[in-house]
Amino acid sequence: MENLEKTDSIDQTSSEMPPETADMAEEEANMPEGTMPEDESMESLMEMYEESFKRFAEGEVVTGKIISVDKDHVLVDIGYKSEGQIRINEFRDESGEIRAEVGDAVEVMVEWWDDENEVVVLSKEKAAKVKVWEAIKVAFDADETVEGTITSRVKGGFSVDIGVQAFLPGSQADLRPIRNLDEMVGKTFDFKILKYNRKRSNIVLSRRVILEEDRERKRSETLSSIHEGKVVAGVVKNITEYGVFVDLGGVDGLLHITDISWGRVKHPSEMFSVGDEINVKILNLDLEKERVSLGMKQLTPDPWTTAANQYPVGSRIAGRVVSLTDYGAFVELEEGIEGLIHVSEMSWTRKIRHPSKVVSVGEQVDAVVLDIKPDNRRISLGMKQVVPNPWDVISEKYPVGTTIEGKIKNITDFGLFIGIDEGIDGLVHISDISWTKRIKHPSELYKKGDVVQAVVLDIEKGNERFSLGVKQLATDPWTTVAERYKVGKEITGTVTNLTDFGIFVELEEGIEGLVHVSEISKEKIKTPVGTYNVNDLITARVMNINSDERRIGLSIKRLEMEDDQAILSDYVSNMKPATSTFGEILRENLQEKLSVVDSQGKEEEAPVESVEEAAATEEVVAEEEAPVESVEEAAATEEVVAEEEAPVESVEEAAATGEVVAEEEAPVESVEEAAATEEAATEEEATEKDDK
Repeated sequence: MENLEKTDSIDQTSSEMPPETADMAEEEANMPEGTMPEDESMESLMEMYEESFKRFAEGEVVTGKIISVDKDHVLVDIGYKSEGQIRINEFRDESGEIRAEVGDAVEVMVEWWDDENEVVVLSKEKAAKVKVWEAIKVAFDADETVEGTITSRVKGGFSVDIGVQAFLPGSQADLRPIRNLDEMVGKTFDFKILKYNRKRSNIVLSRRVILEEDRERKRSETLSSIHEGKVVAGVVKNITEYGVFVDLGGVDGLLHITDISWGRVKHPSEMFSVGDEINVKILNLDLEKERVSLGMKQLTPDPWTTAANQYPVGSRIAGRVVSLTDYGAFVELEEGIEGLIHVSEMSWTRKIRHPSKVVSVGEQVDAVVLDIKPDNRRISLGMKQVVPNPWDVISEKYPVGTTIEGKIKNITDFGLFIGIDEGIDGLVHISDISWTKRIKHPSELYKKGDVVQAVVLDIEKGNERFSLGVKQLATDPWTTVAERYKVGKEITGTVTNLTDFGIFVELEEGIEGLVHVSEISKEKIKTPVGTYNVNDLITARVMNINSDERRIGLSIKRLEMEDDQAILSDYVSNMKPATSTFGEILRENLQEKLSVVDSQGKEEEAPVESVEEAAATEEVVAEEEAPVESVEEAAATEEVVAEEEAPVESVEEAAATGEVVAEEEAPVESVEEAAATEEAATEEEATEKDDK
């Protein structure tokens, strides 16, 4: 009966208890008498009963157990008489899946109480934030680090997830400015909290503080352990045109571009990238300024120490072209050893203006070592020495006098270049194109690409010159000019050119003679221009021929003088025998004058046949006391003439002149007057005889 009463009382009490407490009470009621708990167990049971009526404050974080999961909510038992509800979305992960299982323990925050519906609204996310803020406060107070992930870029820096959103300024992200900020997004780092404000949900982080502390620690360790000559490992931190900055562990060292390799390095970026781990040797250390000079090539022996033995003069080598300049190409024989192929050593025959016409960077070439100077780190190489010199055999292949045929490769002001063999061109000088034609420019007769024949004139191996001639294919017409145009022959030609010093007359194609200005007329002429015209036909006498100098001297004046002499000769030969002393004297005088004219004609120098000499001639005139300008004057010249006698100016005057003429007698001015005078003298003589 007593047990029944106890059971009833327990049932009555259990209706007022929470389910868990009621279950425990029912289990105790069903226990046998011998197994009833002691007083202490009863007290703990009562404490649990009292706790079931305890109410958590809003905003308090408690731990509960998930008892059910439905479509919209997750029910969590937090030890209250009714379960708490949490929105199902708070259990979704990044992929959208629900991460909630019955029986899981979860920390939640009491948001508010719904007494009417006896429901407690809970929040898992807010509970997590409360815990984070508590951790932030602890980390800030203790100067500890927090871990976070950079989620995105924002104005002035980054947004970082450390449980709540925090701000990382760009200046606090690294020790140096970051060029590409997007590279930081998605990475997880440790940060220090510079300041925070829970009410404003504002947190400012710094990664640089941690890096500076780490660098300072490493710097001290590094400086105390390094020394000159030590080989250390480092990380490439920055690359410039002049070298690489290497982080040795809190200390930055400079690896200059000249100390990277024994060979040629155009830019350090060809060999390194930021972040590369490399081994370097400490060349110089300044602890006060904390400056460290590094070297990488010093880790290997200098290749120039054995270069003289490895590349003796005359040896043939193969290498790669690494650089081109105006004066040659640099060829890398091995790392650290380069040789120069001068532009003049690239071809036996071609005149190369720039090495790029023959080789290119990266090309493999064969060469011969011409000279080596290890002390100066120089090796002279030659490409053309790899093949025989064609000039050594060209004279045997094409002896002087050989007729060759080739294509015109180039035309210049001074001649034609004709291709003979590969790389060998022969020159036909403009003077060797034609025997007779005056050529101002070779393009008047030829054009590039024409195939022509020529004769080998000369080969100069030392100067690498090959002389050719086109005109030598035919006979020189000047060799027979003396036979065709003998001295004294009367010729007719066409005026081709007029100058102040004479007239050029074409006798045949390519053969010209010169009528000097002094040989144009008996009268003095300063210039033939105006008197004659180009293309006029003139007749002249051949005075002189010089085949070697290709000159023919002509004279028009000689023809006129010969005509006058012929007239005078006819007159003398046709005169009647003299009937008086005066007639005999006149005959003797005229014959003497004719002999004087002949002798003077023979004594006069031949006219100048060249343009150069023609301009300078008048020597004969200068040497004579008085120039003889005509046949009449020659006939009038007489030694027997008295010093006071007026000069005889014509043949007629000469005929009238004699020793018996009285000093006061007027000069006879013509042949007719001379004849009349003779007749008058005869009549007077006859009259005197009659008177006697």
